[in-house]
Amino acid sequence: MTIGWREWISLPDFFVPAIKAKIDTGAATSAIHAFDVTTFTRDGQRFVRFCIHPLQGRDDISIPCEAPLLDKRKVKNSGGRSQERYVVGTTLEVAGRRWPIELTLTSRDEMKFRMLLGRSAMRGRLVVDPHLSYQAGKIEIETCYPDLEDS
Repeated sequence: MTIGWREWISLPDFFVPAIKAKIDTGAATSAIHAFDVTTFTRDGQRFVRFCIHPLQGRDDISIPCEAPLLDKRKVKNSGGRSQERYVVGTTLEVAGRRWPIELTLTSRDEMKFRMLLGRSAMRGRLVVDPHLSYQAGKIEIETCYPDLEDS
């Protein structure tokens, strides 16, 4: 499947029906804007609890999430500095196709996109044409987020 440099995707495990992702073949790992991040233990297993603002410029929509903590690893940010980030596993959905990916949790407040899809999530499944956008289809935001009010 060929996708463009930006796409609407979903994260069904986190009940995120739509989030605009920047497709970045230069980034090894995928990242999502997460806040209120806390770790805890349940039945001897480490978990992480966090919230996602899935829409750019819309901090009024917040989705609480929880996932097993897979790892904590050093990742270089866009400025070239190393950051330690929590890593969780989830399911990515693009144009009706689903597969598991790893996702790092970080603050992307200053970034234009709330999610970055890195090459490890695309390997063997997606081809990127940087001249294209939204090849996986347009999303009707009002359908995905029916409680959305104009601000």
